[in-house]
Amino acid sequence: MNRRDFLRNTALITGGSMIAPSLFAKDALGSKSALTDKVTILHTNDTHSNIDPFPDNHAKYPGRGGVSRRFEAIEAVRASEENVLLLDAGDIFQGTPYFNMFGGVLEMKLMTQLGYDAATMGNHDFDGGMDGFKSAKEYADFPFICSNYDFSNTELDGLTEPYTIFKKGKYKVGVFGVGVELDGLVPDNKYGETQYLDPVEMATNYAAKLKEEGCDLIICLSHLGYTYEDKERMSDVNLARKTKDIHLIIGGHTHTFLDKPVEEKNADGKTVLINQVGWAGINLGRIDFYFEKAEFKQDIILIE
Repeated sequence: MNRRDFLRNTALITGGSMIAPSLFAKDALGSKSALTDKVTILHTNDTHSNIDPFPDNHAKYPGRGGVSRRFEAIEAVRASEENVLLLDAGDIFQGTPYFNMFGGVLEMKLMTQLGYDAATMGNHDFDGGMDGFKSAKEYADFPFICSNYDFSNTELDGLTEPYTIFKKGKYKVGVFGVGVELDGLVPDNKYGETQYLDPVEMATNYAAKLKEEGCDLIICLSHLGYTYEDKERMSDVNLARKTKDIHLIIGGHTHTFLDKPVEEKNADGKTVLINQVGWAGINLGRIDFYFEKAEFKQDIILIE
């Protein structure tokens, strides 16, 4: 597929109302009116069992977040767009008494009600142990995509997928997922004999496979973290730079609030987008990919 430079349009939405204008950069492909089709990606990360909004007297996020408001925002997008994909980049569990009381079951039920299409696992999703995650996952009507965790010798064998291809309109969207190294971060007894596979190698392999499968858009759900002071540490930025064929990395783990997706160059010198929307369900990320013939460009909206 021929690809040209991405076009960015960034806006903020609060309570479903547009509060900033859409501003387009110089466009090598022509005007927005010339575009024929669109796929809309909605995404979250590090929701950490935050079911209710923050209290109105919260020092930093008064009255923000909450699953019910996220549901309203998601449904508003689905009502206006035809091809919508809803994804999560991990750390669904741990952070409020809801997890202590229900062991992740409530989170899975609510994500199912919200209509999530897929998620990957973060390190805190192991906090209930392998059996705890397995029990909670029974209430998830969506796949968990884990490409660099080998669960062959664990209770999760066969319960996750290395990648998934979604058909949205006439376009194929390929999704794979990479997670952070568990050793030293998660107690050994929580992840058992899970084998950690090199994220760059796995991302390279699965991105190439999804390209061979004819995917028009290739997305990595990452729980590696956006970037670190130690620039050699594996992160979304390093993953983007060391791989090929990925169009979008939806990140998590570092609770990074990005006002708009960051552009990095991959190993072929082509643009990769990286986005992350903080934590606790405060923001819902939205990225619109527009397709024209065999080319695409993007419109990026951040829902707050």
